[in-house]
Amino acid sequence: MSRNRRPRTSDRSKPASPSQLRIIGGRWRGRKVAFAPIEGLRPTGDRLRETLFNWLQFHLPGVRCLDLFAGSGALGLEALSRGAETVDFVELDRGAAQTLRQQLDLLQAEGGHVHNCPAEVFLSQPAQPYDVIFVDPPFANDLWQSALTGLEEAGCIGEGTLIYIESPRDASIQVPAGWQLEKEKHAGQVCMRLFAR
Repeated sequence: MSRNRRPRTSDRSKPASPSQLRIIGGRWRGRKVAFAPIEGLRPTGDRLRETLFNWLQFHLPGVRCLDLFAGSGALGLEALSRGAETVDFVELDRGAAQTLRQQLDLLQAEGGHVHNCPAEVFLSQPAQPYDVIFVDPPFANDLWQSALTGLEEAGCIGEGTLIYIESPRDASIQVPAGWQLEKEKHAGQVCMRLFAR
């Protein structure tokens, strides 16, 4: 073995390559999009997304959506693919937000807008009601209750707004008065709920 051989660089020194997910319906059906491989990032899987968007299929064309804890952007991108007019993606992590912007550019998705800030900062500004809101925060951080209160106080919820909440199966969540449970499903340790105001 040659002593002049360069030592191999450790794999740990290489930047993590993006992970991928597949859009399952609409104009970008089958397209793979990248997302930043960040610890705790848990994109909603294909089966859960298929169930959710079957629930929403008649509500998406032309609507305004909010993906409050965007992460990979899986829910908001699926909504845009299926006809939503605009989606506000709110994501705290800078790398995840940057990757999401790049994917929106690649898809030429003019209706997607990324807000790189904490959810509470986004919700501290007055807003017009959204038609559909996705609330799927990191499970470890227990952010559901503060997010639901913040959505109400910011004016994001109007008459007819649909709110999707994804949480651990055993999580106890109190929704604001006037919200009606429309759909619910358990998949493994995950609970999917769709509420209407």
